[in-house]
Amino acid sequence: MTLDDRKLTETGLDLRPESPETHDRVLLLACGALAREILALKALNGWDHMDLHCLPANLHLWPDRIPGAVEDAVTRFRDRYARIFVVYADCGTGGQLQARCAALGVEMVPGPHCYAFFDGLDHFTAQADAEMTTFYLTDFLVRQFDAFVWKPMGFDRHPELIPMMFGNYERLIYLAQTDDPALDRAARACADRLGLAYARRFTGYGDLAPALAAQA
Repeated sequence: MTLDDRKLTETGLDLRPESPETHDRVLLLACGALAREILALKALNGWDHMDLHCLPANLHLWPDRIPGAVEDAVTRFRDRYARIFVVYADCGTGGQLQARCAALGVEMVPGPHCYAFFDGLDHFTAQADAEMTTFYLTDFLVRQFDAFVWKPMGFDRHPELIPMMFGNYERLIYLAQTDDPALDRAARACADRLGLAYARRFTGYGDLAPALAAQA
């Protein structure tokens, strides 16, 4: 399936059936940045009983808005589904999303952010000290580097800000969900633009796969 990254970024994605008869189904309430990976895992595992509703990925630019947006969606859809699983990690909410999900009685993906669960929480935690000066990208963020990094940080208008904001970083690690030479080249170009050394680490879907499998 071809996905429109602008739609995933700005408006999200709704792949729920039109029929209201969904009481035996699971709703994956997800970040738009994870849509491709979730759809790939659904197809790979035949999880046809799972529906997907993605909130706009650009909520990450205002993480304080994520808990409220998740609560609004859970409230909107919960009467139609046997279970709702929130496919977000903490994502910069400072524990607020976890607290909101607990109050709503829904589960969510564990971990601080998608870098951690793609890399595997245990591995990411073990490497944390050694990679303290590392900036991470995923497949989605490589595709959307300008929209999520370059322009929001003002580098398109003020490139002199790059050493100020990235002076303490030493390298960029591309945590790759897929083997895509074009994305590899694009990620390397992102590192060059930021003046960072480049490394690629293939993670596949990491802990996202077992997290979704537990809802099957």
